[in-house]
Amino acid sequence: MRQIVLDTETTGLEPSKGHRVIEIGCVELVNRKLTGKHYHQYLQPERDIEEQAIEIHGITNDFLKDKPVFSAIADEFMAFVDGAQLIIHNAPFDVGFINNELKLFKGKYSTITDYCSIIDTLAMAREKHPGQKNNLDALCKRYTVDNSQRDLHGALLDSEILADVYLMMTGGQTALLLSDKDDNSGNSQSGASEAVRRLTSTSNTPIIKASDLELTAHLDKLATIDKKSAGQCLWLKQGKE
Repeated sequence: MRQIVLDTETTGLEPSKGHRVIEIGCVELVNRKLTGKHYHQYLQPERDIEEQAIEIHGITNDFLKDKPVFSAIADEFMAFVDGAQLIIHNAPFDVGFINNELKLFKGKYSTITDYCSIIDTLAMAREKHPGQKNNLDALCKRYTVDNSQRDLHGALLDSEILADVYLMMTGGQTALLLSDKDDNSGNSQSGASEAVRRLTSTSNTPIIKASDLELTAHLDKLATIDKKSAGQCLWLKQGKE
């Protein structure tokens, strides 16, 4: 069974308002094991990124100036995911953006669901844990998945973290390693990315909780983001799930 854990970063929240995909990150699972193969690409969206989006993922307009447009990588991306089961957190968001890119591409592809089946881990988490927070950070805490490197949202890192979470949610992990070596048999490392390597949590790892002062500073920062984005701070929205 081949599964692809996928995440995207975008210029804003709604493709209907002209927002575009600026980063795609995928990691491959075969028979519930991380194979080390991944696909990662930054994209030139041909429009500016909203300031509140930059505050979330840290990707700037200048950084994307020399990156390829989606049409230049569409065949490569679709070849990587074709026939796989896609695992996505809040799948309607990412699927909607990818379908919009395929529509704008006007190539041989229709919608992503014509080539892949979809598992929405947010819907799965809400069913398993009704009335609780089910954003990715909350699930990492619940299933003891290390997300200490997640200072900002990033498609490749988030897809690897989600792979760990998904495996724990569905019966426990069977493998946590990504290959340290380049794989020339389908492992695309477009852009300036490298395979993400993390230390897995163990029973001997101390848990250091944020102090009251740190929590207050965190909430103040989120309030500032929310004010600047006219109430569109995703972290505050997720905190209400």
